[in-house]
Amino acid sequence: MIELRNDAKYSLVIPTSMGVRLTPADHQPFHCSDTFKMQGTSAESNVGSIASFLGMPVKILTAFVKDSPIARFIKDDLARRHMDYEGPEFSQDTPWGVRHQINMADSGWGSRGPRVQNDRAGEVGRKLNVKDFDLQRIFGDEGAKIVHMSGLIAALSEETSEFCLEIARVAKKNGARISFDLNHRASFWKGREELLSAQFKEIASLSDILIGNEEDFQLCLGVEGPEAGGKGIAAKIEGFKGMINRVKQEYPNTSLFATTLREVESANSHMWGAIVSHGKEFSVIEPRQIGVFDRIGGGDGFVGGLLYGVLKGWDAEKSSQFAWATGALTATLNTDYGQPADEDQVWSIWKGNARVQR
Repeated sequence: MIELRNDAKYSLVIPTSMGVRLTPADHQPFHCSDTFKMQGTSAESNVGSIASFLGMPVKILTAFVKDSPIARFIKDDLARRHMDYEGPEFSQDTPWGVRHQINMADSGWGSRGPRVQNDRAGEVGRKLNVKDFDLQRIFGDEGAKIVHMSGLIAALSEETSEFCLEIARVAKKNGARISFDLNHRASFWKGREELLSAQFKEIASLSDILIGNEEDFQLCLGVEGPEAGGKGIAAKIEGFKGMINRVKQEYPNTSLFATTLREVESANSHMWGAIVSHGKEFSVIEPRQIGVFDRIGGGDGFVGGLLYGVLKGWDAEKSSQFAWATGALTATLNTDYGQPADEDQVWSIWKGNARVQR
């Protein structure tokens, strides 16, 4: 589907800011809980987990707090996910210095939706800078088949914006394909709209794969969103197709476009679908009901499955089916990243086969 660099050491290289996620036990709200599960997390590393758990080499580019037990926890978590990592370590200096972000998220239950708050004060990932990485070694000597980045990192700070932009430039020159999940966050863009718009548009112009929802394409790239149509999912799908066609006109060098479709019936039951476009063809997965243990990370699971399909050389239809299923798989786990046992487990989800395997 997309030609890849054959001699690359890594299937995926991913710039990100790592932190920890705290989730209350037993689906309780955060504010009235006293017992929490902690995991290492970031949206971008969550994407890479699909490929890493299925045996592909993945590398994380990030920053750590020197001598921090949280940094050690994150490194061990990445190693458990079969991921390589590298990045500078910054001294905390004072109690008010840098630290890793904290994601506080309950899962919701039934009619009570999940609530998420990110505490990013002093986030060490805001200091990500190209001067701390040997980009020629990483992308020239070692090599990456795909570099995946998101708008969360590209907009995190002035330094990270330049960091992502330079990575896209150098990686592209060295034969990597660029995947960009736009992930617009209004609070990140406040007061920086003009500069970030120009930077996002350049990254998008270098991208082979663009992922986003209607707001992402409108607010990040200035592309008109879906036209208002009739009621029902069919009208919504046609609106998304029209939007993607407009994005194609603006970014003709991009090969693959994707967006997910979600309708929330309750915190534990969603209608889950997707639209993927390659060339002139659309692969549409009309929303199907899935059970949800924790919805956070389902979109990242979808992107991870899509990139896995590209890395395997599958066509758009097969890749989108696998992506739908890895997103659905992630929604059944108490981590916000997918941990597929093997491809067969994923394809069983796609086929709707939840029978016990002995």
